[in-house]
Amino acid sequence: MKFPSHIMASAVCALSLAPSVLAVLTFGFPYGRTKVRGVSLGGWLVLESWITPSLFDATNDMRIIDEWTFSQYQSRSKATSALKKHWDSWITEADFKAIAAAGLNHVRIPIGYWAFDVSGGEPFVQGQLPYLTKAIGWAGKYGLKVIVDLHGAPGSQNGFDNSGQARPTPQWHTNSTNVKRTNAIVKRIASLYKDKSGTVSAITPLNEPAGYVGGTIMDVVKQFYYDSYGSIRWPYGTSRQGNTVVLLSDAFQATAYWRGYMPYPQWDGVIMDTHIYQVFTDWENHLTQEQHIAAACARASDMTSASLWQVVGEWSAASTDCTNSRSFFSRGSGSRYEGTYPGSTRVGSCAGLTGKASTFSTGYKTFLRRFWEAQVVTYEKAQGWIMWTWKAENADEWSYQAGLANGWIPKKATDLKYRNICG
Repeated sequence: MKFPSHIMASAVCALSLAPSVLAVLTFGFPYGRTKVRGVSLGGWLVLESWITPSLFDATNDMRIIDEWTFSQYQSRSKATSALKKHWDSWITEADFKAIAAAGLNHVRIPIGYWAFDVSGGEPFVQGQLPYLTKAIGWAGKYGLKVIVDLHGAPGSQNGFDNSGQARPTPQWHTNSTNVKRTNAIVKRIASLYKDKSGTVSAITPLNEPAGYVGGTIMDVVKQFYYDSYGSIRWPYGTSRQGNTVVLLSDAFQATAYWRGYMPYPQWDGVIMDTHIYQVFTDWENHLTQEQHIAAACARASDMTSASLWQVVGEWSAASTDCTNSRSFFSRGSGSRYEGTYPGSTRVGSCAGLTGKASTFSTGYKTFLRRFWEAQVVTYEKAQGWIMWTWKAENADEWSYQAGLANGWIPKKATDLKYRNICG
């Protein structure tokens, strides 16, 4: 592996990430002493059709499945107007106030590379950065820490619509120009917030690179992470170290894969971000409610055995992929639970399992509470959690805000009913 030269020159004075000594480092949040409890602002500065279906339905064009096509298949003026209205209204200061009141301490804000760099005929509309700036101001006002999460990279690092461009296979890692552009954006983000670590306590240099595709992608990812470490932890271009933590996506790799990666004492201020869902395979959609809870509880030993500390940076109380029968990867292609997604086997009807909480039974809400708490209890055996997502138009089982309003998420994140649910 190639290491940035300024890291090699400074490594001798780097402190350890070992749990016994991480607490002595000066970060914007006392990682290691206080559990991370947070929520992501999904669907705001990076569009996802299942989170805000009305924004996509208003186009009357089923070719529009992601933010790329949102700008590609309608006039620029129409796309810009719709996006500005969305950015102004989807998340406001009131949301930050409510998040803080719920006892949370972190807000994770996904943002795409196109907010910083559009080139080569890319159709994206820009204008997200002033909203990120406002969000960081609101977070500071209410005592919340921000994780700036680079959610989409040029060429797409995973092929998902949430990377900005849904495509059959990710192309980010196949083109050195894509990687160089992403490195430059990470360096810019680090520079923007290097003196604001009291609020922007962590940066994720790349969300969910698709390590499962094989080939050379993990070689590219690991080198990119080394370079990102240099940009984020040493943002001044000198021997002066910054206080911002690097939150690395596990790239869908098992905990054991990362054992010994970025070992201390050469590396510090690194935490691994793992995402845990139970909805994206046919067999998970066939699990019973009790099996979902047991599966959540079973993750504890793996997480606590990791050589890098772990935060579960995405998870939800959802136990099906219903979401109004919309796919997470391609707008309108169905759900596994109902058997309308290609290759899936029907479990049953999605009625009463997604949509508005008013359609949920008392028993289902009780399950949502138990499942939510089983995950919280488990993830706090590691370094904590950031739920996906704060709001969704018509998928309340995914919404922290809806859970608060309807009782399956406690008014304060620490007020648990089922503390012993995992035995």
